[in-house]
Amino acid sequence: MRTMAAVRLPGDSTVEHVTVDVPTPGPGQVLLRMRASSVCGSDIRAIYREHLGHGAEAYQGVVAGHEPCGDVVELGPGVTTLEVSDGVAVYHITGCGACAECRIGYPIGCTAPTRAAHGWQRDGGHAEFMLAESVSCLRLPEGVTHVDGALVSCGFGTAYEGLLRAGVSGRDRLLVTGLGPVGLAAAMLGRHLGAATVIGLEPNAERAALARELDLVDVVVTDPGELADAVGDATGGRGCEVSIDCSGNEHARLAALSNTANRGHCVMVGEGGQMTFPVSDLLIHHQITMHGSWVTSLGHMAELLDLLARWGEHPERIVTHRFALADAADAYAVAAAGASGKVVITWDG
Repeated sequence: MRTMAAVRLPGDSTVEHVTVDVPTPGPGQVLLRMRASSVCGSDIRAIYREHLGHGAEAYQGVVAGHEPCGDVVELGPGVTTLEVSDGVAVYHITGCGACAECRIGYPIGCTAPTRAAHGWQRDGGHAEFMLAESVSCLRLPEGVTHVDGALVSCGFGTAYEGLLRAGVSGRDRLLVTGLGPVGLAAAMLGRHLGAATVIGLEPNAERAALARELDLVDVVVTDPGELADAVGDATGGRGCEVSIDCSGNEHARLAALSNTANRGHCVMVGEGGQMTFPVSDLLIHHQITMHGSWVTSLGHMAELLDLLARWGEHPERIVTHRFALADAADAYAVAAAGASGKVVITWDG
């Protein structure tokens, strides 16, 4: 039996390097040689620091990494939709295929006990090879890189889904609270979808500087106390037609809602935490629609990959740190510090 290097997350902000067997694909499965596997904020919040241990975020001691992208190196019996050497991004949740959520293409919401996410309940991308279901694998269009594909597997897919919920178009001014990797993704994709103005709130100076450097936002606010004036100046006092919170921070969420225009849309994609607000004053009287949006669908992930190719856009533009698998501890430490762009483990150099 061949073996390979892999990484697990035992908690307490530590990374464990292990040697495990290279898996063999069964019916409907493929074996991928990993090319890129990025670190998600949910990994940091729910696994790296401490194991939440319940529900969809119950970490089962598997190989970490739920943003995987690689090349097909072996086909299991019955696989006819992929070929060896195909580069693929992986939708990171495997559902039952039969429940209502799976039937509409959202395995993220699968209700079956067999539901499993790479890096959480089944082995993920922080290894030399990864076993995946062929139905979860989406070919990379020409021009889309392995790092692009890894970022689409969760973070960019999450941002895209949230923007679709709000129907972002050229009619809208967009407010993004939290310019971490998902917020940067929302700003980048919001521009491509036509948002007339993009405003970002990010107290961390390094992340705010990165958003400016990448030209993803028109206005970056680092002092939350100055956000209302900045939004007012940019919108003639109306507020932004669409806001999206990518931070999970209670105060940022409140800022997103408070600066949404009458009859606008406010989207929550940042995980964790709570939010308390006066419902009548901030929501009902302004007739705002609030959306909770969780990851994306297989269909929308495929759509996004195609759009990136057509736009000539590369999510990997927001990557600030690349590490080899052997340096995964450093990768997680950088991501956990909360001052970087996207952090990725890569085999592509």
